[in-house]
Amino acid sequence: MFEKIEMIAGRIGNQRHLRALRDGILLSMPLIIIGSIFLILGNLPIEGYPDWLDSIGVAHIFNKIVNGSFGLMALVAAFGIAHSLAEDYEVDGVSAGITSLAAFIIVTPDLITDAGSGIPYIYVGSSGLFVAIVVALISAEIFRFFIQKEFTIKMPEGVPIAVEKSFAALLPGLMVVLAWGFIYYLLVTTGIDNIHTLLTNTLGKPLGAIGGSLWGTLLIIAFNSIFWFVGIHGANTINPVIQPVWLQNTDANRIAFQAGQELPNIITNEFMLNFVWIGGGGTTIGLVLCLFLFAKGKNNKAMGRLTVAPGFFNINEPVLFGLPIVLNFKLLIPFILAPVATAIITYIGMSTGLVAKTAGIVVPWTMPPIISGYLATGGKISGAVIQVITLVISVLIYYPFVRSTDKAQLKAEREEEIAASKSD
Repeated sequence: MFEKIEMIAGRIGNQRHLRALRDGILLSMPLIIIGSIFLILGNLPIEGYPDWLDSIGVAHIFNKIVNGSFGLMALVAAFGIAHSLAEDYEVDGVSAGITSLAAFIIVTPDLITDAGSGIPYIYVGSSGLFVAIVVALISAEIFRFFIQKEFTIKMPEGVPIAVEKSFAALLPGLMVVLAWGFIYYLLVTTGIDNIHTLLTNTLGKPLGAIGGSLWGTLLIIAFNSIFWFVGIHGANTINPVIQPVWLQNTDANRIAFQAGQELPNIITNEFMLNFVWIGGGGTTIGLVLCLFLFAKGKNNKAMGRLTVAPGFFNINEPVLFGLPIVLNFKLLIPFILAPVATAIITYIGMSTGLVAKTAGIVVPWTMPPIISGYLATGGKISGAVIQVITLVISVLIYYPFVRSTDKAQLKAEREEEIAASKSD
C-alpha cells in the first residue's frame, strides 16, 4: 500500500509542469525578500517614524523599491516557469522564457492615460500570477513543439552560438506571439477585455476557497504530513498547486499594510511557513525539543543534540530520516496533530484580533521562531507571543509519544547491556 502511495505521490511531485511551476515561482523569491526588507524599513513600529520618512522624502522611494521587487512576481513567474519547463524538454529555456514574457504583456490590458499607456502594477504582481502561470505553461509547450518539429531557421556552420539560438527561436517565438495575440483578439471581440479577471474567477476562486480557508488549510497540512511520513517531500508535492494562492494573499496584505488599511487575509505564505510549520513539516520543533530536553535513551539523546539546532532554523530532514519519523507509526499522530493544532490556534488568534495578521512581509523560511513571528506581523509582539504558545503546545503534543518510544528504547538498551554482560 505504502509503495503504491509513494509511487503515485512521487510521480505527482516529479511531474514536469508542477516542477516548472515550483521552480519558476521560486525564481522570484530573492526579489520578494528584498522587497520585504524595504517594506519593514518603511513601516517600523515606532511612533512618528512613517511621518519622518515622508518628511525627508524617503517613504515614496521605499514604496517604489517594494513595487519594483515584490510587485514583479507575475513578470518573473511568466519568464521563470516557461524557462524551467523548456529546459526540462531540453530546448532553449531563455528564449522560451522571453517569448512567454512577451505573451504575458500582450494579453494584459493596457492602462491608458493622457500621458500614454502602460501596464498597471496590479497585474505584474500577485494579481497577475494565475495568468502568468497559464501563459508560461502554454507558451513553453508551443515553443518546444515547434522546436522539436524543427520548425526553425537553420544557420550555416561557423555562425556564433548566440546568433544561431536567436534565429532558431524566431519561428517558434512567432507562433507563441501569434497564438496569444489571437487569444487577446478573441477576448476583446467577445467583450472580455481582461483575462486576469476571467482566470481569477475561474481558477483563483476554487483554489482560493481551499488555500484561504481554515478547513482547506487543515486538509493541506494533513496531506503534507502524510506525504512526509511515507518519505515524499510534502512541500514539493503540494506547494506548486497551492502556493500561488498563499503568495497572492501575502501580496494583498502587503498592499493593505502599505496603505495603512485592514489586512484582508489570515492564511498567507507566512502564516504557513512561520506559524504552522515551525521547525519544518509536522511542526517538528516540538519533537526535537522533547528529544533534547527529556530523552534518556542513548539514540534519542544523541538525536536531540543533533537536530535541535537545525530545527530552530526550520530544517527537519535530520529528524525526519534520522530518528526516523518516516514510516514510524508511533509518531504519525503527533506529526499530523501538531501542525493542525498550531494552525487552529494561530487562526483563532488572528481572526479574533488577539494576534496581528501577517503584514505581507516575506520572512526567510530559515528564520528562527519568535523572531520570524515578530517580523512577519510587521513588528507586533503578538506575533512572537503566539509562536511561543504554539511552540509549547507542540512540545506537549509530542511529549507522551516521545516518552513512550524513549521507554521502549531504554528497555531495549538495558536488555542489550544484560545480554552483553552475560556473554562476557
